[in-house]
Amino acid sequence: MTEQLLTAERAVIMGIVNMTVDSFSDGGKFVDHDRAVAHALDLVSAGADIIDVGGESTRPGATRVPHEVERARVVPVIAELSSRGVAVSVDTLNASTAQAAVEAGARFVNDVSGGLADEQMLRTVAQSTAVYIAGHWRGTPATMNSMATYDDVVGEVSAELAQRVDALRAAGVSNERIVLDPGLGFAKTSVHNWLLLTHLNELRELGFPVLVGASRKRFIAELLPEGAPMHDRDLPSALVAARAVAAGAWGVRVHDVRATRLALAVNEAWKAAS
Repeated sequence: MTEQLLTAERAVIMGIVNMTVDSFSDGGKFVDHDRAVAHALDLVSAGADIIDVGGESTRPGATRVPHEVERARVVPVIAELSSRGVAVSVDTLNASTAQAAVEAGARFVNDVSGGLADEQMLRTVAQSTAVYIAGHWRGTPATMNSMATYDDVVGEVSAELAQRVDALRAAGVSNERIVLDPGLGFAKTSVHNWLLLTHLNELRELGFPVLVGASRKRFIAELLPEGAPMHDRDLPSALVAARAVAAGAWGVRVHDVRATRLALAVNEAWKAAS
């Protein structure tokens, strides 16, 4: 199934399950095991191809949690979802969590740091069969906002992702197991995020599938009236996802799978008619 997801003709939708108390979008809502599983299955019913389970927030300013706490949150959920035939990704910065998650059935390791947060991550992934999603990253949640300085954000992000690819290859991860993520919101201003979205073709020239995670992020919120509720970000997030897919993104990581699936269906109908 993993190979089919990587080579699918249509874009892949990754549904988000945050098992954290401080997620920017739904902190604390799905920390409970049963609620997390039920939410994941709802996302699958709505059209998610992959469920991305995370136990530690990586939003700017987030506080790190002990590795054992992260593992206790996510591994049982991953094991249950995998036993039900769901394709699961673990969203983690930590090699120990990645290893435990893969052993529990995760097929993807989604590391927003691209291996920079834990020096053991690339070796751990190389010893597994998991697909590795390498995000573009500068700094830590505590410092990333101060590092959002670029002369050419598209060129620099592309170059820094290429360096992560080189590190992955050196660690023994084959090209067929690499997906790249431009890291929207991580050490980037709103202007940087929009520039990256409008130049996805340059990121795709690196030769790897590209995952875009724009859902509900701050630069989306800036399109809305101040103080708008979180769910108001879902419509513009779905539209961004549709535009990203039209520009060649392999997949999109989203909170509202149903709205995203509808937006992508419009893309497909438009393309078919043209």
